[in-house]
Amino acid sequence: MLVRRGLAPVKVALHIDQLWFSVPGGIATYIRELAPALIAEDPSLQLLPFRSRFGSGGPPAAWLERLPPVTTIDRPIRALYPRWDLLGRPGLPSDLASAGVVHATNQAAIAPTRRGQRLVVTVHDLAFLRHPQLFPRDWRMLYRAGLRAVARRADAVLVPSAFTAHELRERSGVDPARVHVTPLAASLPVGEHEDIASTLQRLAVPRPYVLSVGTLEPRKNQARLVRAYRRLAAQGRPHALVLNGPDGWLDDELRRELEARGPGRVVRTRDLSAADLDALYRGADVFAYPALYEGFGLPVVEAMARGVPTVASNTTSIPEVAGDAAVLVDPLDEDAIATALDAVLDDAALADDLRRRGPLQAAGFSWRETAQATLRVYRHVAGTR
Repeated sequence: MLVRRGLAPVKVALHIDQLWFSVPGGIATYIRELAPALIAEDPSLQLLPFRSRFGSGGPPAAWLERLPPVTTIDRPIRALYPRWDLLGRPGLPSDLASAGVVHATNQAAIAPTRRGQRLVVTVHDLAFLRHPQLFPRDWRMLYRAGLRAVARRADAVLVPSAFTAHELRERSGVDPARVHVTPLAASLPVGEHEDIASTLQRLAVPRPYVLSVGTLEPRKNQARLVRAYRRLAAQGRPHALVLNGPDGWLDDELRRELEARGPGRVVRTRDLSAADLDALYRGADVFAYPALYEGFGLPVVEAMARGVPTVASNTTSIPEVAGDAAVLVDPLDEDAIATALDAVLDDAALADDLRRRGPLQAAGFSWRETAQATLRVYRHVAGTR
């Protein structure tokens, strides 16, 4: 527990909008895991969560009960985010004025600060610069405006990987001295006693299968994965391909691929409970994650934590996260993806080695360490270290 005697408590206004998004994604996981981890590490920390007015649902009530009441800004994101990024206003409500630090957890929305407040921003990745064609125009513009606001206004920038830190140095005007690497970690509880077979039967998932987890969007590269999988199916592999994740954006290519006739069987699952998703991971013969670009790659850590043999991209942050515990391939090469999957399914010694290495690699990441590193940044910018 990171508690230092004699230091004034830090009060942090924490932006948690992403928890209400229709597709919460990895940023919501980051917020959901980080907030309670921060409080556990430093009980003197005062978190003031805030959100804009939009959406329905949101995090479970039990999660919200662990935090102070959430302040709601009575503006929709379509009006609020562009003005925050470009103009630095409207200001935050007066009940957040006592916060010494404002933490913007999504670089699309750089919340303003009052006099004396310090701004911390988490930049999860710069995919919108590297692959702008993979993003809707409105979000691409928001991310660009947000990054410019980060360069102008942020006192500290948190990134999930050394790769993203390098990207910031190379592709933005952000001062490298203000960038701090705070890696993420597995967050899905690993089950031990659940009956995998009955769960898969209920989900209508046939065994054996190859699994991929992620929002259906071009950056996740599922269309190439489907084509690579069908090459294996055409050679007599009995495995199905299971794609788990919500519908995303610009997924026309994948939908055309799924609608086309071809060998094998592709199964979609979505909106699973934590226990069901855990069982889906643990029942897979191999996990495939040929994403084109990642700032971290949470599904890779989740698969490795369960000892699922993993085939993943050899680009961006994934080699840093996977280490030597996965088979890494060029995500643009469908033959390479198919060959790697076939090798893991065919070579029992290789699969066993990956099962052994995966949990060891995943254990190197923890939300406790993420919280500790984040608290150090809060204290640094607030001048209470």
